[in-house]
Amino acid sequence: MTVPGRRSSTFTRLLRHGFTAPSAAERLLDSAELASIRTDPVLLDALGATADPDLALHGLVRLVEAQPGATARHELLDTLISAKPLRDRLLGILGASAALTDHLTRHPGDWHALVTYEQRDLHPGVTEFERQLAQAHDPVSLRVAYRRCLLSIAARDVCGTIDVAETAAELADLATATLRAALALASAAAPDDDACCKLAVIAMGKCGGHELNYVSDVDVIFVGEAAGGTEEIKALQAATRLASHMMRICSDVTVEGTIWPVDANLRPEGRNGPLVRTLSSHLAYYQRWAKTWEFQALLKARPVAGDRDLGESYVATLAPLVWHAAERDNFVPDVQEMRRRVIANIPAGEVERELKLGPGGLRDVEFAVQLLQLVHGRADTSLRSGTTLDALKALAAGGYIGRVDAVQLDDAYRFLRSLEHRLQLYRLRRTHLLPKDEGDLRRLGRSLGLRTDPIGELTLEWRRHTGVVRRLHEKLFYRPLLDAVAQLAPGEARLSPEAARERLIALGYEDPAAALRHLEALASGVTRRAAIQRTLLPVLLGWFADSADPDAGLLTFRRVSEALGKTPWYLRLLRDEGAAAENLARVLSAGRLAPDLLMRAPEAVALLGDGDGAGLEPRGRAQLEQEVLAAVGRAENAEQAVAAARGVRRRELFRTAAADIVGSYDSADTPTGPDQGALVDLVGDAVSDLTAATLAGTLRAVVRAGWGDTLPTRFAVIGMGRFGGHELGYGSDADVLFVHQPQDGVDEREAADAANKVVAEMRRLLQLPSTDPPLLIDADLRPEGKSGPLVRTLTSYAAYYRRWSLVWEAQALLRAEPVAGDEELGRRFIDLIDPLRYPAEGIGDDAVLEIRRLKARMESERLPRGADKTLHAKLGRGGLSDVEWTVQLLQLRHAWAEPGLRTTRTRPALAAACAAGLIPAEEAAILDEAWILATRVRNAVMLVRGRAGDTFPSQTRELAAVGRYLGYGPGHVGDMLEDYRRTTRRARTVVEELFYEA
Repeated sequence: MTVPGRRSSTFTRLLRHGFTAPSAAERLLDSAELASIRTDPVLLDALGATADPDLALHGLVRLVEAQPGATARHELLDTLISAKPLRDRLLGILGASAALTDHLTRHPGDWHALVTYEQRDLHPGVTEFERQLAQAHDPVSLRVAYRRCLLSIAARDVCGTIDVAETAAELADLATATLRAALALASAAAPDDDACCKLAVIAMGKCGGHELNYVSDVDVIFVGEAAGGTEEIKALQAATRLASHMMRICSDVTVEGTIWPVDANLRPEGRNGPLVRTLSSHLAYYQRWAKTWEFQALLKARPVAGDRDLGESYVATLAPLVWHAAERDNFVPDVQEMRRRVIANIPAGEVERELKLGPGGLRDVEFAVQLLQLVHGRADTSLRSGTTLDALKALAAGGYIGRVDAVQLDDAYRFLRSLEHRLQLYRLRRTHLLPKDEGDLRRLGRSLGLRTDPIGELTLEWRRHTGVVRRLHEKLFYRPLLDAVAQLAPGEARLSPEAARERLIALGYEDPAAALRHLEALASGVTRRAAIQRTLLPVLLGWFADSADPDAGLLTFRRVSEALGKTPWYLRLLRDEGAAAENLARVLSAGRLAPDLLMRAPEAVALLGDGDGAGLEPRGRAQLEQEVLAAVGRAENAEQAVAAARGVRRRELFRTAAADIVGSYDSADTPTGPDQGALVDLVGDAVSDLTAATLAGTLRAVVRAGWGDTLPTRFAVIGMGRFGGHELGYGSDADVLFVHQPQDGVDEREAADAANKVVAEMRRLLQLPSTDPPLLIDADLRPEGKSGPLVRTLTSYAAYYRRWSLVWEAQALLRAEPVAGDEELGRRFIDLIDPLRYPAEGIGDDAVLEIRRLKARMESERLPRGADKTLHAKLGRGGLSDVEWTVQLLQLRHAWAEPGLRTTRTRPALAAACAAGLIPAEEAAILDEAWILATRVRNAVMLVRGRAGDTFPSQTRELAAVGRYLGYGPGHVGDMLEDYRRTTRRARTVVEELFYEA
């Protein structure tokens, strides 16, 4: 008797053997069912060796209770104690699978299937499984027989008699035997149909690859032909009835549950296509219509049931198409895009728990291996295996994957598949999600042999293996390219030049010979630099290949590396700072502007390496101006001063462009999502601040060179248009007004001469020949336009605006903001124009009509001849001009009463109009979306082409690069243009309602 408050020795032993509910276990051991064996130490040891001892003990009691009589119970218990093989198998099943425990309690005699332990029992094949299923004469008995066979596979699996690859192969063999049995039942039920047609069942996916899960759809394709002189159409109808009946036999739910769904959606045209086709029909489809992923799926095609000759003819006929799929346009991007789509469709809360589809999961291994098989399998037939691990071994033997990488990938794949098997085995449900419940995690960890800290060890192993897969998935497609050009040890496996060339073409490189030369220049030799490059390049090549212009990315990387190769920090930065190498690859392959800037200031690579992203964060105007003025102060003359200011501008333009490009890769998939708006604001603020700082430095240089420290007149630069609105793009001109006011005691003529000389010299210095992007200052918005003086006094401006100002000038002044020079004078200018741009009671009807007339005239006169109005970002339908004029009209009408409208910026003014109820929220969102997208298009064109433009490029690669910047993957340029047209069409509708009051 146990003393109250003290634990019994059995309780302690149960805890030591891994029971989590020892009190309940004690009660079960004391039950009448286990009376004859409760004290046998062998039983506790065996229970403690299972994945879940509590589950195993509870299942054992249920199984004993289910036996049909005392004799049967004694037989089970006696055999359990005396026969270790049975004990290990049975308790292993009971501790790992609640579903198979349920089967055993429904069919209490089926435990006898676990008794046999002979050599021939270790690895039964299709024939053995067919023999065991042969006595099933209806769907229900087929399910029972199937579960009995599954019981024996699972028992060998949990006991370690077979490894994960052998388990998967046996499951595929059992599926093959089951499909044959189901087809036999269907044929017996319709002998006339069976007689008039030939039907072949082709296994696809994991069944076809001999790597099936415990619970999985069994993917198939059906091929039919006429037999016995039957007309083809009637034969196909009969074959379709047989195929449908066979699918139902396997898939339908009965009192014994289901076997697994048979899925024929991989057939041509998917669910919309006929269930059964002739071989010639299949061939015609794959020759004309099939997508890349369909050839990838055919890698695992294997005839498993029905007419064997027809099935083998199907595989033999389609094989040449499979092994030439890598020659298709956009082959690798198509495969990569499919992988990205798979990840994108995983619910956000499940990505990190997805064994199969998540990053670093099983699909990453399978996709990478299949990609390499398709590229190299055309010439190397040893790679043509449908089984992932066999193909991986062949790839390593052929030198297409490094031996160490192959071993690590093999280990990771086996671990992940084992985890998947144990996860599904518990309930025999199709799942690939790592559970959250601690009890489930503990059972999983113990099932894999992790006993000290099952949950902690399982988590560590899971993270380690997924990390390995993520890393190798990114690199293994590219590493052998380096082996093809690097100096390797004699006898070491390497890719042939032709194979390397094929791989580069598949990746999207248009000039593989040049690419190989770049690789050789970077990675050959025994220097430390070459060794680091060989470490970096596999991943970099993948990032280049993910861009619209891999050739340009690799070429520029070589140039940057040669410029900085002897700098000790450069390669160390790329190797040790995880973000730096990826950021560099993205920037170098995104177009011309950023690489051109970088080549003139290679040291700016360091900006890419800050782990927290601070290096790419644009600097504010005050900080920029301080640096520019300090650089100007150190220069010997005005030309050198402006050159120094341009140097700062060059580096900071690169910083902004790099932040924009990297942000575009990281932002939301929707091209006009919230991240896109943030990127537009980032570029507008950064380029506007940089332009203001450059003008401040140029002004300082001119004044210092001509007058020393004191100019005879106070001088200010007023930003206009996009400049004043903090919305400059990479290729925008800087619209400005110049204003001055004589110093006390200075003659007005002397002051005017000085001011005009300042303006002339600033324009001259900024127009000096340079390889940098131009900075053009445009003063055409001044009073009287091009015919008026370049610079006026504040008094002259006041007189002009008082007497002669037109409504378009009031509209233009909505964007006016001081950007350089005398701050007090700038403020006085703003005080002067505020009543003009924010008129009391708003503008009248005549002024509104005049603005509309000007807008209509601009649309008809300024749009370039032949330009597509639906794709012109500035003047086209629903573009920048439409949105900005609509917002500015609201400002002219209502800013006197709504302080939020008194801003030079378009988006804040639009938001203020919405907040004031002047525009419905839905319409404001439509205008904002269109303005963001049009601005992004202009920025993209400058980044890609290196010169400004207002419409999409016509050159294919440039258009694809614009698409990549806007968030569209390979092959989706048409979607980009259609989305742009749709977005701007909606905006134009709002403009016609609000601006034209149509």
